[in-house]
Amino acid sequence: MLFMVATRSSRELRFAALHGPRARSVLAIVAGTMSVWAGAALAEQLRGLDLNVGPPPALAPGQPPPLPEPGPLAAPRSQHQVGFPATLTKSVIPSASPLTPAVVALGEKLFFDSRLSGDGTVACASCHDPARAFTDGRPTSVGIKGRAGQRNAPTVLNALYNKTQFWDGRVDTLEQQAALPITNPFEMGAARLDDAVGRIADDEDYQQQFMQAFGRTVNEQDLLRAIATYERTLTSFDSPFDHFIAGDATAIGDAAKRGWELFNTKAKCNLCHALTEKQRDVAVLVDNDFHNIGIGILRHHVVPLVRQANRELAEGKLQVIDAKAIESEISALGRFLITKKQNDIASFKTPGIRNILVTGPYFHDGSMQTLWDVVDHYNKGDGLSDPWLDEDIQPLALTEPEIDDLVAFLVSLTSPQYTELGEKELARQQAIAKVSRPQRDTVRAFSAKPRRPSPPPF
Repeated sequence: MLFMVATRSSRELRFAALHGPRARSVLAIVAGTMSVWAGAALAEQLRGLDLNVGPPPALAPGQPPPLPEPGPLAAPRSQHQVGFPATLTKSVIPSASPLTPAVVALGEKLFFDSRLSGDGTVACASCHDPARAFTDGRPTSVGIKGRAGQRNAPTVLNALYNKTQFWDGRVDTLEQQAALPITNPFEMGAARLDDAVGRIADDEDYQQQFMQAFGRTVNEQDLLRAIATYERTLTSFDSPFDHFIAGDATAIGDAAKRGWELFNTKAKCNLCHALTEKQRDVAVLVDNDFHNIGIGILRHHVVPLVRQANRELAEGKLQVIDAKAIESEISALGRFLITKKQNDIASFKTPGIRNILVTGPYFHDGSMQTLWDVVDHYNKGDGLSDPWLDEDIQPLALTEPEIDDLVAFLVSLTSPQYTELGEKELARQQAIAKVSRPQRDTVRAFSAKPRRPSPPPF
């Protein structure tokens, strides 16, 4: 087994990786039962792998991001992970799309194939790089011809558990999610989905793989099914926190244990990062809901944006909403783009926090650089002059040791594949936090919550 132990000495968080044999495997659901497809040993593949990915490279105007290569970190994950929610996982796998090896292998290949983009330069993996825990490390993603979007790329890890997809929840399934970036002009930029299919239809390897996986030639529906099926194998648990919950009291340090208590009490993180406030969530750590947490909206002129959204999205066409959510300033309206409800202005989906250490920058706009920034934002109750702010946002009065403890807990959610990357990222964030804490406001953090202003008339 390969796993990671988080320890704490003074205020330094350190990682130790314990290596052992682990089979590469993929969860398969066949006739309602779970089985495991075993392959090469993931631990052996990871040993010695260079994970010094560093910051994403700067791009010249018009330059697309570099295309990642598939490797061991792209491999489907085993169900034999401590903390793996077997019952929940089985419930979210569509019976019509079992995780068979042929379909998963096809989906992984498509995930990295830039021919699906309009000019052959961008793939799904361009924004969801396995070496960066299936993110891109940028505040907002860059697509075809170097076009920068408005939103941060969330990780694909554990996306199968999402009730809705995208930051605004504009689709429900991974199949639908796979389709929209292919034709979005700021992402992969294909004119139509069938154009993307046409660029691989004559490939003999694809013809054989589609036939083996689905018994049919290359087609749109199966292309999306294959990508979604591959993404459903990307489960990520087995963290020090999971080992702690499983009974290993030494798996995390005292700071992370205190942070876990704060997470569920004084820090109020569980109000969004648990399925219910009454029971601690140790699996997915989301509420499948949308919240306005005071990020970014106050720098926009909201009333004109709402009028613009109502005008441009009047027909409710999904492709138009998808394009505006990525390329236009009305992206800041969040869930409102879907529901047209005023209470949803600037509300965004609660993201998963597993592997949060290695999936920054943070929030839907990538505006926070470190975990200390994130906690400082909540600690001061940022956005209190936002008329649509979620009612649970309030000053938390967390002390500096409590902030460090909460960060220690978040660090303990890092899965073993990203131990080395996590070490380096933690050191980077610690160095930044020592000299720059732009979100910290101790006076506000210990002040009473002011009355929320009334929203302007529309």
